Amino acid sequence: MRFSGLALVAAVATLSACGGGEQKAAAPDSAAMAAAPAAAPAVAPAGGAGMAAMPATGKTVEIKMSGDEKGYRFEPANVTIKVGDAVKFIVVSAAPHNIAFSNMPAESRAQLQANMPEAMGDMMGKMLLSPNEAYVISFAGLKPGKYEFNCTPHLANNMKGTITVQ
Repeated sequence: MRFSGLALVAAVATLSACGGGEQKAAAPDSAAMAAAPAAAPAVAPAGGAGMAAMPATGKTVEIKMSGDEKGYRFEPANVTIKVGDAVKFIVVSAAPHNIAFSNMPAESRAQLQANMPEAMGDMMGKMLLSPNEAYVISFAGLKPGKYEFNCTPHLANNMKGTITVQ
């Protein structure tokens, strides 16, 4: 009986220490609100430094993104396209995948960034999480040259490729 009483006292003490439920936030002080400057929007503009994305005007080349017993890879890992073409990256297996460019002609950097929809960061496209999900990048407005890319989650697995723009 004595043990039951002790357990009951401990349970009540534990529950009361956890708090009595939800607390409402205090109402903001109207004087403080009037004195505070308006907050800047949390979302930065997409694309490269004020450049507009340029739509593809040529063909679309597909590159598949896979991971299995053969390793993580782009298929094909190396493609040649023309200025104005687009590349469509498609998840086949082993998501998540994304596209990040590591090396490209310097004069094309800002336009390539602008041509990357829903970019997660500098020269980095959004994360693709599901099979058959795709990410299309226009190569319109870019200079000819080699554009080296990788999959950030699988970079340590050497998931890399090169797009040669003519």
